[in-house]
Amino acid sequence: MEHLSVKILKTEGNEDLPIPQYMSDHASGFDLYAAIPRELHLPPGERLLIPTGIAIALPVGFEAQIRPRSGLAINHGIGILNAPGTIDADYRGEIKVILMNWGKEPFLIRRGDRIAQMIVQKVCKVTWEIMDCLPLTPRNDGGFGHSG
Repeated sequence: MEHLSVKILKTEGNEDLPIPQYMSDHASGFDLYAAIPRELHLPPGERLLIPTGIAIALPVGFEAQIRPRSGLAINHGIGILNAPGTIDADYRGEIKVILMNWGKEPFLIRRGDRIAQMIVQKVCKVTWEIMDCLPLTPRNDGGFGHSG
């Protein structure tokens, strides 16, 4: 597995929170923590912007994706509204997560709760080549449900 060094900053007042951590040896995502000063209730059908207390400096050619935690999704109906959220290599602000409650009950968020996961990926720059037609494949324009 390839390793990458990424600079991280804890935002002011969040020195007590852990930095993102892998929760198992083979996990691909880091857990992110709620950097909120007090408990918040997220009502069903509502969304909240939750700060994580960190900012990062990704190297050029990388992005971070913010994704939901599966346990919050299945147990409470909590997800991320714009999943996956994208953190670009030139962004230096605090990472924040748009949590959404698709469940039937209010959801309590406490300081330090694990609210999302972050995955760092390589990206490539695309140069578009305008064509009159595209190469054919067995699928061609078969879309939603095309395989049965």
